[in-house]
Amino acid sequence: MKTNSTKFKLFSGNSNPAFAKKVAEHLDSKLADCSISRFADGEIQIEINETVRGCHCFVIQSTCPPSNEHYMELFLTLDALRRASVSEITVVMPYYGYARQDRKVSPRAPISAKAVAQLCETSGANRLLSVDLHSTQIQGFFNIPVDNLFAVPVLAKEWLEKEKLQGEDCVVISPDAGGVERARAFASKLKCNIGIIDKQRINPNKAKALQVIGDVEGKVAIIIDDMIDTAGTLTQAAEVLLKNKAKAVYAMATHPILSDPAIERIENSCLAKVFVTDTIPLKKSSKKIHVLSVSKLVSQAIYNIQNNQSVSSLFQ
Repeated sequence: MKTNSTKFKLFSGNSNPAFAKKVAEHLDSKLADCSISRFADGEIQIEINETVRGCHCFVIQSTCPPSNEHYMELFLTLDALRRASVSEITVVMPYYGYARQDRKVSPRAPISAKAVAQLCETSGANRLLSVDLHSTQIQGFFNIPVDNLFAVPVLAKEWLEKEKLQGEDCVVISPDAGGVERARAFASKLKCNIGIIDKQRINPNKAKALQVIGDVEGKVAIIIDDMIDTAGTLTQAAEVLLKNKAKAVYAMATHPILSDPAIERIENSCLAKVFVTDTIPLKKSSKKIHVLSVSKLVSQAIYNIQNNQSVSSLFQ
């Protein structure tokens, strides 16, 4: 893919520079010259080291841990670009941090996902491009266009090429009722049925899996979710599936947050393999964790946006 380099600039924050570099390579381009440094007291300093006047700038920054640091880098980069007279700024946020706080869970709680959306817009964003938002309602928190890409085609292609199981041999499992739409989309690629884990959440990062809704006996179960944080729910779900006579249990997720002790739990679990994408850099390698790249998908979306072409056509 080739874009008009004189009116098109790619910038990267510090959250996932390897991913940004892959995106640039797919676009036959390079990352623009931008310095991100720290003052002695920890304050972030941004410097744009090349002319960007009149350019459409794409800022690639996942807001993975440390989320607050990466968000602040993003906001200051957006402000610097806006003040440098760019024509348009698209935030490419493969992983949207604070997405789980998308509603009031108690009388005096913030809707943090909405607050972050407002900060992005105020800082200068004209468009957001993300991958597998935790909930589709987050698109409504913005007053600017939002493109939500789906990793299901990438994950399904990998599964069919490597594991070669579909139809009656497997079943796709949603770890909760909220993920049924994602599970159904994945199951349609494999031409198989879906199941649901009925669970009760105790408090943040702690949930107790209760029972399986659906037939898993004698089948390979594939748990699919948008993210893996501490892997507590995931490993519990795998145990419940095996107790319900599943033949084997695999897992797939877009965003590998993998907060401690997630990797240790996965390595010690009954999971056969865990497939994740590179929206977040992997903290530590594991024999059970396999990383797939969605950089080509993101680059295709950037190309379409820059050339005023449809983004939804990528999934048709």
